Amino acid sequence: MGDTTWYPTAYRSHTLGQIQSTGAELVDEEVTICGFAEAIRGKGKICFLDLRDGTGRCQVFLKQGNVEDETLAEVQNTSRESTIQFTGIVAQKRAAKVAEGEAEPKPEFEVVASSATILSAAETPLPLGVTDTVHVELDTRLDNRYLDLRRKHVNAIFNLRSKILQYGREHLISEGFKEINSPKIIAAAAEGGTNLFPIKYFDRDAYLSQSPQLYKQLAVLGGLERVFEIGPAFRAEKHDTYRHLNEFVSFDIEMSWADDEDVMGVQERMIQHIWSNVASDDMNLIAAINEFRSTQGLDDITVEIPSIPFPRIEYSDAIEMIKAAGQDIVWGDDIEAHHADIIAEKHPGFHFIPRWPMSMKPFYIYHDKTEIAADGGQLSRGFDLNYGRDEMTSGGQREHRTDVLTQNLVDMELDPVDFDFYIDGFRFGAPPHAGWGLGVARLTMVLTGSRNVRETVLFPRDRRRCTP
Repeated sequence: MGDTTWYPTAYRSHTLGQIQSTGAELVDEEVTICGFAEAIRGKGKICFLDLRDGTGRCQVFLKQGNVEDETLAEVQNTSRESTIQFTGIVAQKRAAKVAEGEAEPKPEFEVVASSATILSAAETPLPLGVTDTVHVELDTRLDNRYLDLRRKHVNAIFNLRSKILQYGREHLISEGFKEINSPKIIAAAAEGGTNLFPIKYFDRDAYLSQSPQLYKQLAVLGGLERVFEIGPAFRAEKHDTYRHLNEFVSFDIEMSWADDEDVMGVQERMIQHIWSNVASDDMNLIAAINEFRSTQGLDDITVEIPSIPFPRIEYSDAIEMIKAAGQDIVWGDDIEAHHADIIAEKHPGFHFIPRWPMSMKPFYIYHDKTEIAADGGQLSRGFDLNYGRDEMTSGGQREHRTDVLTQNLVDMELDPVDFDFYIDGFRFGAPPHAGWGLGVARLTMVLTGSRNVRETVLFPRDRRRCTP
């Protein structure tokens, strides 16, 4: 429960978490609680019901004489996952017997009901089990996400995702970053024009934003110094992989008077902060996930706080490492997942791959003409962050020279006229700056041991799924 304050509402005076955490103070007090009926036991004169809400679980005891006969029968015959409101007295449950010498278990509390109201009866059969540990196909789960979320381990994943957002935001603010919101309706592409979702914006063509890149740069050009955004982006890419979606949420930062190394430092410190806080405050959520994993024959996940600085393997060195492993790759090729596996053998955790070829990076990435690879290719100040084989981040120092920026657009077959709104911001004194984008879902995958990005997104959008 932490420091959270749960105020009474029209339907309940206390949460189930409060009943368990402060039950000793509530004994003999009347409370009103609500939740989902998880299990119902008992016929005739008594009934035990396991109730669940978003804060915890609590047993409710119903007995003939304490509640009306009609009410008792109605509760006994209701279906699992129905939502029910109970009013009753808090009591300490009889402790289970323990062997001599063993520690007494932590006290548990229940509510002895005096009244009950079924707020909404669940239809039967359920399309998927909530408390069952049998395997359910991911598509079935996503089609019925509202039930899937009631499963303890799934609920824990999204609680951890919320913690990632909270801790990440807290850390960025602690380093002087200010939160902004950029537009999601844009007139020109930030990353190239091949993967945009077109829309009609009144009488003109527009697109859903691929990233907040251009606008967060304009913000630092305006003197905001350090900005971040946590928001959605849209990519019209026809992929079918375990780590790609067409709509995703990312941490994005931009920082004045900084180069690529500076913002890599911000990122590794933020990730370390997130992991440290989860390790100290949220292991109950990790335990809920591991409880389910054990039923599936999967190893427990652990929260190992990464040490900083993360390893840096420059692109050119990575290519040589891949070549040495017998792979057919040359400088200027992309590092694909099976190539990344080779790097991950030596660096299984978080690691940066900086100094990519300029030809492989967007037009806004900075390059120094003196930074040339051994074979003569132009290096950039762009970098990726990988965890094992999976790319987590794309970032780098940005081009702040107007003439170079314009030429980059031409070189990449983009029309500078479409970017006048952006280039104009550089004509009046532009500080050197750098930044990155880090997908929230991919970070959540790492923390929770999820094997598919769809596991970590409430209602994922891919090329085949637009509902629910």
